Amino acid sequence: MLTLTDIASTVVKEIVSRSDAPEGAGLRIEAENTDATQFNVAIAPMPEEHDAVIEQGGARVYLGEAAAKSLDDKTLDARVDEDGRVTFDVLPQHL
Repeated sequence: MLTLTDIASTVVKEIVSRSDAPEGAGLRIEAENTDATQFNVAIAPMPEEHDAVIEQGGARVYLGEAAAKSLDDKTLDARVDEDGRVTFDVLPQHL
């Protein structure tokens, strides 16, 4: 299952809290297929029916079915540049 670095958890919590989303909202990641290398990311008020829910370090991430399969053995990391732009990186999990 997808894991988050401490930095990614902090960034996800910050993004969601700044969005005026309701309690329980999270970052939703979707993919067109299980071989995807690009993902759609949006703030969601709640998971959709078949989403996998990741809660780590106080952050909530909702994964659409294809994204959950594609990211099953990955770690989500985040970087924030000087302008405040966020970039997410998908890394292999360290066992």
